[in-house]
Amino acid sequence: MKIDDIRHVLVVGTGTMGQKIALQCARFGYQVTAYDAFAKSLDSAKAGIPNYAAELVDQHLMTSEEAGAALSRISYTQNPEEGAQADLISESVLEDPELKGKVFSQFNAICPPHTLFTTNTSTLLPSMFAAATGRPDKFAALHFYGVWIKNLADIMPHPGTSPETLSLLMAFARRIDQVPTLLKKEYPGYIGNTLLGAKNDAALKMVFVDQVASVEDVDRAFMLLEGTPQGPFGWLDYNGLDTIWHVMESGAKTSGDPGAQEFADMFKREYIDKGWLGVKSGRGFYSYPNPAYSQPDFLSGPGDN
Repeated sequence: MKIDDIRHVLVVGTGTMGQKIALQCARFGYQVTAYDAFAKSLDSAKAGIPNYAAELVDQHLMTSEEAGAALSRISYTQNPEEGAQADLISESVLEDPELKGKVFSQFNAICPPHTLFTTNTSTLLPSMFAAATGRPDKFAALHFYGVWIKNLADIMPHPGTSPETLSLLMAFARRIDQVPTLLKKEYPGYIGNTLLGAKNDAALKMVFVDQVASVEDVDRAFMLLEGTPQGPFGWLDYNGLDTIWHVMESGAKTSGDPGAQEFADMFKREYIDKGWLGVKSGRGFYSYPNPAYSQPDFLSGPGDN
């Protein structure tokens, strides 16, 4: 299989990351099928993906004509049989190895033998469900971050991933305007998440555990020190607090740490259960579409809430 043989991408799971991945692939000429087993999630994607496209137009990252062309390349379905056309699968379902294994097993029976399988998991290792794919040599993690803002993509093999698969995934990542990093072996948290996790964990601890500073002051300090347009809490809002909570929950269960589980429960109660999911819901740590950290006087403003 050659890189030009990849023409059709199946995105499995149409939450925040699935929507962004689908649009990015379509932007760069791929036919995309967005699949989700749940009608509500699929309906959300049908509204969310055009909204993301409009944002990219507003940010002058593509023209209205390019946005229209990209959207025309995306189809939506609850029928897994439409995966039979796929040359590559990008999976972004919940962080549950048993669920991911079942999903890949289902599509292994549907997809042609050449189809590459990839997981966008943030916290799990590919080897946890590689056997369930039925094609472990054609399976690896292809993990995204901001997709078009922070266009880093981690490519992480498990022991059975073939060199050919890794080469194809490196090329594919570049085709969709990602900067690929290739891990030499499985590593929890990849490169980026390990670095970002340390930053985010410190920010969350200062605000919610040690209670030494406000969300705004932590972001203000980080933005001034690092010269970034947003701080840790703005970044968490952008990525989706529901996604962040799933990572917390998975980590708490894996570690068995009661403190981590207590924090995940608090986060769910105070944010997720209230529908405060970040940018996509209009409210998270900040209110959108005009968050406080984007205002000209934020960095010089008062430190209190």
